[in-house]
Amino acid sequence: MALAAFDPARVVSDLEELRALTGGPDGARRLAWTDDWVKARDFLRAKLAEIPGVTHEMDECGNIWATLPGARPECVVAGSHVDAVPRGGWLDGVLGVMGALEVLRAAAAEGTPPCTVRLVDWADEEGARFGRSLLGSSAFAGTLEIDDVKRLTDKDGITLDQALKAMGVDLDQSHLARRRIDDVRAYLELHIEQGPVLESEGLAVGAVLGTVGVERYTVTFRGQAAHAGSTPMLHRRDTFSAAARFALLLREVAIGHAGVSTIGNAVCTPGVVTAVPGVTEILVDQRHLDADVLKAMNDDARAASEEAAAEFGCTVGWEPLWRIPPIPFDPDLIADARAAVQEVTGTDRALPSGPLHDAAEMARMVPTVMLFASSTNGLSHCPEEDTPIEHLLLAARAFGIATGRAIERVGAA
Repeated sequence: MALAAFDPARVVSDLEELRALTGGPDGARRLAWTDDWVKARDFLRAKLAEIPGVTHEMDECGNIWATLPGARPECVVAGSHVDAVPRGGWLDGVLGVMGALEVLRAAAAEGTPPCTVRLVDWADEEGARFGRSLLGSSAFAGTLEIDDVKRLTDKDGITLDQALKAMGVDLDQSHLARRRIDDVRAYLELHIEQGPVLESEGLAVGAVLGTVGVERYTVTFRGQAAHAGSTPMLHRRDTFSAAARFALLLREVAIGHAGVSTIGNAVCTPGVVTAVPGVTEILVDQRHLDADVLKAMNDDARAASEEAAAEFGCTVGWEPLWRIPPIPFDPDLIADARAAVQEVTGTDRALPSGPLHDAAEMARMVPTVMLFASSTNGLSHCPEEDTPIEHLLLAARAFGIATGRAIERVGAA
C-alpha cells in the first residue's frame, strides 16, 4: 500500500502542537499517570476522532488502541508512547505516536486498506514515576509480573496500584490486554535515536537491527580500611583504587567487543576523607546486540575486575541485578525499513538500539522493526532534546513507506 496521502509535515505539525500544549522551557510535561499525561492523550484522542472510520479504546493496562478496519482482520500495528520523563524532550516517544497517527490518516484517505491498521500508545514506557519501564507493552507481551509491581511507590508514597486505579486501570486485570495480539502480524515504531551515531555520520535516518542485551551487576571490591595519614601508599588495600583501575579496563573491554559498558555509581565505605576505603561497591551495565559477544564481554569484565583487585591487594565479588537478552528485529521488516530509508535519503544505515523500547516487547511475539531519526548532539531525556526538522520529515516519510509495505504484505498473505 503506497500511503500516497502520508504527509510528513502533518507529523511535525502535530508534534509542535503537542509541545505547545505540554511543554515549556523546563521540557516535556507528560509523566505517566498524571494530569499532564492525560492532557497529552486527550490531544491524541481528539486527533483520532477526526479520522473517518477509526475507533479507539483503552485496554486493561491503560494502552490506547485505535483501529481502522481493513479488508482482512489481520493487522499491522504502528505506535510508541506519549509519556515522557520529567524535564524530558519534545520528541521521545511522541514522534512514533504521531507517525502512527499519520499512517491511519493516510490509510483512511485511500479507502479500505488490504488489512486492518492499528495505532497504539503504550502506557508508561518510561517508568519514570514508579521505576518499572515498558509497563503497558510488557503487560501486553505477558512478561509483567503483577505482584512485583503493584506496591512500587513514587516519591510521594503513592503506589503504582493506586495511581492506575485513579486512571481506571486495574492491574489485576492487565493481563487481559493480551487478547489483542491474535491478529497482529507486524509492528513498526518510529523513534529518535537518543544517541550520537547518525548525526556523527551525517545521516538523517537509520533502520534498527534490534535492541541490545543488557547485563547489570553490583560489583564489590573488599580490602582494608586504614588511616589516611599513617598508611603508606604501597601498604594500602585501597578498594577505590581497584575500582578505578577496573573502570579503565572495563572501557577497553567494551571497545574491544564493539559494545558499551558503564559504571553508573560508586559508593565507598567508610566514606570519609580520613580513611582508606575498605569496601567500594559499583554498579556495572554492559550491552551488546549479539548474545555471544555480550557473554564474552561479561567474561572479560570479570577477569579485568580480578586483575584490578589483585593489583591493589583486594578481592572482588559480582551480584546480578537485572538482565535482558538481545532482541533482534524481523529480517524482512528490516529490509523494508532499509529500502525505505534508501529511497528517501539515498543512504543505507542499520544500527542497534542501546535504549530499550516497547518494540523489544513486541518483537518477542510478532515481526517488528524500528526506524531512528537522528538526535542533535546525541541528547535525549532533557529539554535540549532535538532533531533537525528536515531529518524529522525524512524519517516520517521513510516510516510511512515502510509501514505501507508491511500493510501491503499482510493484506496479500
